Amino acid sequence: MPYIQHAGRHEFGQNFLVDRSVIDDFVELVARTDGPIVEIGAGDGALTLPLSRQGRELTAVEIDSKRSKRLSRQTPDNVTVVCADVLSFRFPQYPHVVVGNIPFHVTTPIVRALLAADHWHTAVLLVQWEVARRRAGVGGATLLTASWWPWYDFELHSRVPARAFRPVPSVDGGLFSMVRRGTPLVDDRRGYQEFVRLVFTGKGHGLPEILQRTGRIARKDQQDWQRANRVGPQHLPKDLTAHQWASLWHLVAPGRPAGPRRPAPRRPGSPASARRR
Repeated sequence: MPYIQHAGRHEFGQNFLVDRSVIDDFVELVARTDGPIVEIGAGDGALTLPLSRQGRELTAVEIDSKRSKRLSRQTPDNVTVVCADVLSFRFPQYPHVVVGNIPFHVTTPIVRALLAADHWHTAVLLVQWEVARRRAGVGGATLLTASWWPWYDFELHSRVPARAFRPVPSVDGGLFSMVRRGTPLVDDRRGYQEFVRLVFTGKGHGLPEILQRTGRIARKDQQDWQRANRVGPQHLPKDLTAHQWASLWHLVAPGRPAGPRRPAPRRPGSPASARRR
């Protein structure tokens, strides 16, 4: 397996991607998108340089001043290298793509910041494996994923072994994407997210009991919804899909007519959905 040689400081918690086959997979996923690119954590340019060959406008954000200066001397004219902390970086106010090998220790703050941001339409990210699985709802969704599902589609693409990084981390990485939905499944973001939090943190031995304890749903309406969505007493909040959460919200949202909505059919896996382990 071919590797890129790498040496340097590790004080920013970065694990640098060195496996060329993983880099190729990453670049291929980005090539399926269009528009300007913003790269998070450019490092020594393992992704920056291959991505620059697509000829698209690319802004590479790197917190290490020495690395950012060195990288700026190696990149073509379509690349702008910015030395900045991505958590304080001002993203473009026009449609763009976000990519990055995210430092594992700041994955959640960065993902939260991206989800709350406007204008970008696709994010292709390399994060800790378990985080990638949870964000994509594999094995059960988290509160964060369920809270944002009506506005974003999350997809897990592949598992990246720890040996693909230098220094080698203690866990594997995961390549996943977030795509902004053209038409959100829900209109009221604040109300929906408050409801999801209420359900996820609610007490009960299963989702039906938790829902009843919220006091938001008539028992008959809830039973109809459960039958339509094939939700049994053993199900938990983490077991619902994006469309099931949306249909549940439409059932309880203020000003909405009561009554269950049938869930949308599950979307078949795309060719981009790769090795799931």
